Amino acid sequence: MTERSGAFRVYRVVESVPHLNLQSTGSPRLYTVYQSGYGDDLQPSVEALRTGDRIEATLSGDPGAESEPWRLTALDRLDGVEMGFAVDATPPDVARNAWVPGATEPVYAPLMAGDERVGVCCLQPREPLPNGAFVPNVLAGLLPLEDHFESIPELGEPAVEALFVDPDAPEASTHTEPYGVVLLFTAAGRELADRFRETYDCPRGTDSRPTFDPYGI
Repeated sequence: MTERSGAFRVYRVVESVPHLNLQSTGSPRLYTVYQSGYGDDLQPSVEALRTGDRIEATLSGDPGAESEPWRLTALDRLDGVEMGFAVDATPPDVARNAWVPGATEPVYAPLMAGDERVGVCCLQPREPLPNGAFVPNVLAGLLPLEDHFESIPELGEPAVEALFVDPDAPEASTHTEPYGVVLLFTAAGRELADRFRETYDCPRGTDSRPTFDPYGI
């Protein structure tokens, strides 16, 4: 067995999937790890993990067995980006006004609180995403976001909150909009984030991940 140690971002898919995904923060490698079967010293810490947590961890597994999940042997929660999710929802005005038809790269627009820029609205085109699905790929850790969390584009400050707005449901086979929306907020953007959370009914501290069958997508 091989061990891997480092910092990872936690992505929990849905309750029906007995694994969680850990995205290495220092490389593009994504690890699938068991979510249960640990001893009393580790299992409570695993169960307490939430999407967006950043942890220091050690994993044990076989790099040659791609279908076999890895196991956690140690973990310590460092911090996290508090995430909220809204699906089958109307994109905010800032996103609809910023979208550039035919864009294949992310589009950015500032989020303002008075005269202060406190975040960024990021529009992710669906074209490069598997099946065009936005939120499902976010939840699985398949959309590279770590650079955005460490330094919000065009702002240069770390993100403390991220709201993901998908104009369509996770299982949609056609899409009403060719993009998904990520709203990234700095610590100074908490009040503005609250307003968006109220609009999209995803209050802070609750698990707003949508329920869906990942095997059906």
